[in-house]
Amino acid sequence: MRCSVCHSINTEIFTELDSKTYWECLSCYAKFLDSSHFLSEDEEYAHYCTHQNEIYDPDYRQFLSKLSIPLKRYLIAHSEGLDYGCGPGPALSVMLQEDGYKMCKYDPFFFRDKKIFLKQFDFITCSETAEHFHNPNYEFITLDNMLKPSGILGIMTNFLTKDMVFENWFYNKDPTHVVFYSPVTFEIIAKQRGWRIQFIDANIVIFKK
Repeated sequence: MRCSVCHSINTEIFTELDSKTYWECLSCYAKFLDSSHFLSEDEEYAHYCTHQNEIYDPDYRQFLSKLSIPLKRYLIAHSEGLDYGCGPGPALSVMLQEDGYKMCKYDPFFFRDKKIFLKQFDFITCSETAEHFHNPNYEFITLDNMLKPSGILGIMTNFLTKDMVFENWFYNKDPTHVVFYSPVTFEIIAKQRGWRIQFIDANIVIFKK
């Protein structure tokens, strides 16, 4: 089994949990669900429609500010950004627009304008999205191609750390969460693409192309 994140073949079965097989990459330390257990597109869409993330919900905005506040330290005024995987309620995109940034949105289910793949952006946000990637290696190549030279990529996802018990972790209970990243995983992602990396908080990472 090839690692879906770094494409190493140095992988092994990590665990069987709730009748699902999870793999571990011994090169980048990602954990990922066997693709045979992925939801269908219709099932995935139905699950996302249950999310209740309102654009102007103050609690949701406070949560997203964990990414937006440190990200803005890296941005030039009036930069153009992309909210990648924004979901049905693109609150982060709206928050950054309110701060004076020009924003585009993309989501494979809710904002399907594929013209964005022909553009390049000063920055890209990826909030609570990377854990849904069925093919992370491809997605990070795509993100790299859409970043301008010296562009910024900000990611928020729950990191899988050494002290966590995977079987008890809430994050893998969501059936659309199929890949889990350790800090080392992100270091490998950065190294493969020549990006600089900065860990901002427990679950926030900033890359500079």
